[in-house]
Order: sequence, then structure tokens, then C-alpha cells
Amino acid sequence: MNIDLTDTTSSRINAELVKARRSLGSPAMGMVLTLVIVTDEGNHYDALKAASGASKEHPSRILVVVRRFGRSPRDRAQHRLDAEVRVGSDAREAGSGETVILRLHGELASHAHSVVLPLLLPDAPVVVWWPEDAPVNASEDPLGKLAQRRITDSAATEDPVGALGLRASTYAPGDTDLSWTRITPWRSMLAASLDQKQTPIDSAVVEGEEYNPSSELLALWLAERLRIPVERRISEGPGITGVRLETAEGQICLDRANGALAELAVPGQPDRHVALQRRSTAELLAEELRRLDPDEAYAEAVRFGINKISGPDPAHPTPAAPAPAPAESATVGDQEPPSPSEPTEKPAAAKPAAARSKSRSNPANSKKATK
Repeated sequence: MNIDLTDTTSSRINAELVKARRSLGSPAMGMVLTLVIVTDEGNHYDALKAASGASKEHPSRILVVVRRFGRSPRDRAQHRLDAEVRVGSDAREAGSGETVILRLHGELASHAHSVVLPLLLPDAPVVVWWPEDAPVNASEDPLGKLAQRRITDSAATEDPVGALGLRASTYAPGDTDLSWTRITPWRSMLAASLDQKQTPIDSAVVEGEEYNPSSELLALWLAERLRIPVERRISEGPGITGVRLETAEGQICLDRANGALAELAVPGQPDRHVALQRRSTAELLAEELRRLDPDEAYAEAVRFGINKISGPDPAHPTPAAPAPAPAESATVGDQEPPSPSEPTEKPAAAKPAAARSKSRSNPANSKKATK
């Protein structure tokens, strides 16, 4: 059932939702959370499609906030709320739950939180997702303040690695990034391989595309957890292509050249193939909705990265930064400090974008990188 409302209010939208449920014979609500998607007209279809796919695992009320500030003074003077309500499994892209597309015109676009607040499910968690153009500080955004969980995606920005540094400097409990979600299978497989081969790790290498934030996060996670130097090498992709852990008994290698099937090599054991398929946005979103508490592993990884910029935290000492590396690679967490006559080099995984771009051969070719 699709209901179009023009120049409406939040109370009228709520009334139409109740009427639609009753007409479908389902007066009770079986939804577990409210998912608020903040996007624009050009990207709302893909975002809604991903959210609808995730709602099959997590039935939810999906509120899509589309801001239309208007280009001309006349358009900006038109303060209006238009809505499209979709209820029922037969509704187009409705998913499992209820979907409301909110189009905010004029000055109302700057007060989206006042429109969204009356439409939140009572006594249910709230998750806000910015597919693109996330605010500088998600936890201080008016919509972000309504949520227990705030999801961004560094890979969808013009400067993915620079966006990681921004997320690190503004992190608050409840923040997460889909670039972090993309490395969950890698982290699981590497942790399982270390359980099988319990030997000290001397160093590590992470191979991936140049402007891939997931590669940077994986390198930071390894450096923070193992307290070893981690070298970041550039490859052709797609996404992360390999991780190599150096041990006294040999090299533990997890290599994925085609973006689907990986080969795991552990010293003293036969090589075997493991599935590391690149996942869709709907699958990534569904994973993030499974837990609504702060992701401590992500917090420690990004804090490790910001410590590399602002200096070590006395409560969480980190290894010293390495000497400058060649342009095609960078090292994170090296324990060998630079000589006193040389300035300390910031690691590539936590460098600001401006500093990183100077070491690239063609910074004009900066591109979005998805794993």
C-alpha cells in the first residue's frame, strides 16, 4: 500500500500509518527499531533498496530524509513537507516493516530532527545512517543525537582516508563505519588462523587499493592488537587483496586476488580456500543492525590511529612511528623510533589527506575505493 501526502505534517503521517496497518489487518507492530536514512534525491533509491534488504532480517520502520533546500530564493521560501508512505510486503521496496520517504523543502530541511522525532517507534532503538555526505561530527548532529547507533561510510567520500582521520578525531560511543564492517570476514579469518598457529608475530603486511579505507582500518587493527609494525602496500584491488603475517616458523598468508575466493596458507598445514566474497550494502547494514552497543574494537582501532597524529596516550602506549617509507608503501606501528635528527613521520593509515596526497604520483586521480 502506497500513500502520497503533499504539504503534510508528522501527525498526519502517523495517522496514515495506523490506518494502513488496520486496513491490512495487522494492528500490532512487530518492528524492532527505527532506521533513519539521511540522503539526497539522487541517492535515496539505492540507500532505500539496501535498507529494505536489511529489514528482512531486522523488521524496522525506515524513515528516509531527503532534504531539498532549493536553489532559488523562491524555492527556499517554500517550507513544505511531502511524504510517501509504504506499508505491506506488496508495496514497492517496502521491505519488512514500514517505510516513509520524507521530502523536506526550504527552511524545513534544516530542522529534519523536529520532523523525524514524532515518527520514531516508541521504546525502540534508533539508528541513523548517512550513505554519503555525513556530518563532520555525527554524534553532535541533531539527528545523530536521537540515535543509539550512527553509521557512516568513509568509502563513499571524495577522500576516504582523510575521512577516516575525521571519524577518529570525532569518535563517540555508538559511531561506526561501513568501511570497518567490510573487514569483519578478514578479521575473523585472521583470528582463526592465529588460534591454529600460536606463535609470536614479528610483522605484518596489508595489501589493498591505494585509497581504500578498509585496508587502512585493517592495518590499524593489526597494529593495535598485535603491537607490531604493519606495512601498507598498494595493489590493484579489488579492495583488500592480501594479508601476510611474518612468524619465526614462516609466513601466514591470506591472499584474495579476485574479490571472492581467498587462499589461506599456514606453516605446517595444507593450503586451503576460504570464501571472502565482497558483500552488498544490504548485508553490511544488516550486520551493523545486529548490535546496538558501542563497537569497542572499532573504537580502539580508530583511537590508535588518532594517537599516531596527536601523540601516544599514556594509558594506552603505542609503538613509535617509523622512518619515512617509499611512496608505494607505508608502515603502521613500527617499534623502531626514528633518529633524533629526523622528524617523526606520521603513519599512512592515520595521515590527514593533504599529507598523503603529496606522496602520491598523481593526486588528481583520487578515487572512491570500496572493498
